[in-house]
Amino acid sequence: MPRRQPTLTVPDLTAKRAVITGASDGIGLEIAARLAAAGAEIVLPVRNTAKGEAAIAEIRRRTPAARLSLGRLDLSSLESVAALGAALRGEGRPIHLLVNNAGVMTPPERQVTADGFELQFGTNHLGHFALVAHLMPLLRAGQARVTSQISVAANSHAVNWDDLDWRRSYDGMRAYSQSKIAFGLFGLELSRRSRLHGWGITSNLSHPGVAPTSLLSARPEVGRSQDTAGRRLIGALSARGILLGTAESAALPAVLAVTTGRDAGFYGPGGPGHLGGPPAEQKLYSRLRSEPEAERVWRISEELTQTSFAEVG
Repeated sequence: MPRRQPTLTVPDLTAKRAVITGASDGIGLEIAARLAAAGAEIVLPVRNTAKGEAAIAEIRRRTPAARLSLGRLDLSSLESVAALGAALRGEGRPIHLLVNNAGVMTPPERQVTADGFELQFGTNHLGHFALVAHLMPLLRAGQARVTSQISVAANSHAVNWDDLDWRRSYDGMRAYSQSKIAFGLFGLELSRRSRLHGWGITSNLSHPGVAPTSLLSARPEVGRSQDTAGRRLIGALSARGILLGTAESAALPAVLAVTTGRDAGFYGPGGPGHLGGPPAEQKLYSRLRSEPEAERVWRISEELTQTSFAEVG
């Protein structure tokens, strides 16, 4: 019997422009497909052009009239982030929806970005932080809804404040958790600052639960030559409909958050343990509740990325 997928009604998004990072495969592709089917024009900023073109072909197979375009983005390079921001600002078109979805997870050995940051912190958090800063004029013009995709990993471990780049002792899972905690704190601080300064931006968080994606698959670019044992187990459980989600169902919390979710809300799967199931609002993780830590993340991130939101205040 075919597995029954959770459903979600998406509002009409005609005349809306959406930017989705990490949309060349997996959950990001499914987010893009759902928003495109609702009428949104989708910009897919990708690192791998061939994968991006394949994603566009797949979305058009499902929605032939979909309006889609590619952008160039490597979140592990602040130069690339700035270039995409400049290109989109040059187009001068408001952005109405932004889903910060792309990420990397648990390289076996410590790796660094083009700018020298630990790869997960630099890509998952700092790259997206800088992207939002560069897109602020367009986000304000579109009264944008911004959703930042975190992870169940943000409910464990902590920010390693004394060694953000894990130079002294690298632990892949703890570094991943740190990147997602920092990113979640940023998303909530963006909401607070938008309200304070009248930016007109709605910012909230989502997480996909657990589903079979490429995060834990063989990825030579992060030093992983084969799928992890965890990825194989996740695939087996997902295929049998046991607890976990699919790429299609795991995309729905972000779709809900970016279309109708409330400001500063947190959305994830509503099933047991929030691992799978239909999308629903859920209680904010304890590690994301400290406003002083969110302010600290914001301040440090501005310093590290050499970007500033001050001019939009």
